[in-house]
Amino acid sequence: KKDKREVHEKSVRKERNRKLIMSISICVAVLSLGYFTYYCYQAYKSGREFEALSELKNSDFSLYRKAKVTLDAPEDAPDILEEYITLYNKNKSLIGWLKIDDTIIDYPVMQSSNESYYLTHNFNQEKDNNGSLFIDADCSIWPRSQNIIVYGHNMKSGKMFGSLSKYKSEDYFKKHPVIQFDTLYEKGEYQVIYVFSEIVHDEAEVAFRYYQFINVNSEEEYDSNMEQMKEMSLYDTGVVSKYGDELLTLSTCDYTEGAERFAVVAKRID
Repeated sequence: KKDKREVHEKSVRKERNRKLIMSISICVAVLSLGYFTYYCYQAYKSGREFEALSELKNSDFSLYRKAKVTLDAPEDAPDILEEYITLYNKNKSLIGWLKIDDTIIDYPVMQSSNESYYLTHNFNQEKDNNGSLFIDADCSIWPRSQNIIVYGHNMKSGKMFGSLSKYKSEDYFKKHPVIQFDTLYEKGEYQVIYVFSEIVHDEAEVAFRYYQFINVNSEEEYDSNMEQMKEMSLYDTGVVSKYGDELLTLSTCDYTEGAERFAVVAKRID
């Protein structure tokens, strides 16, 4: 009788464990499906929002002339390009638009004194894990900084700067040598010069930091900075730059071993 009871108890425990494992598995599956559904919805919602913003950018501004428009541009700045007035009136943090042909990169670019804000918020100032593209708080579009640094998340979905690391391939560069970057005041095309991965240096470390290269005080300092980036570049683009060129740097996270940041540096085409 005792053996039968022990066998029965073992059978009950085994069945209880089986049901518990099955319940946990079902819960995990439901949660995974829920997260996947939510992720897909957010991706769809984000895509639709950027399409709507792009439509506003490309719309005839005359359609919106009856709308209330308030501009906070510097007094000595040129007129804001008409195609951006409606967007700027929706969010005064807008400073321009970045696009690379034949890629997913086609987004408004923001700026805030709180640099962490647009890491987690979209153009509509809603919480969004994709964040937004934004420029360094120390950069200026008027008067223009010598180098404008644009940051964006390296999203696994490819959104924001999720596809920027494709520039590690020289063949990809050859197919996408030009970056379009408009500020509120002027349109611009930029030719890629350097492509490199880099670490974030400790404050006490004596090292060149591309993410601090915004303005320089002399031609010698400019040439020194460009030489540093040339040495880091993954390949030779054949493009050269001189003191006085207007630069654009795109920066994102780099998840490859031994690197923390990935950057693409370009110069404005005259």
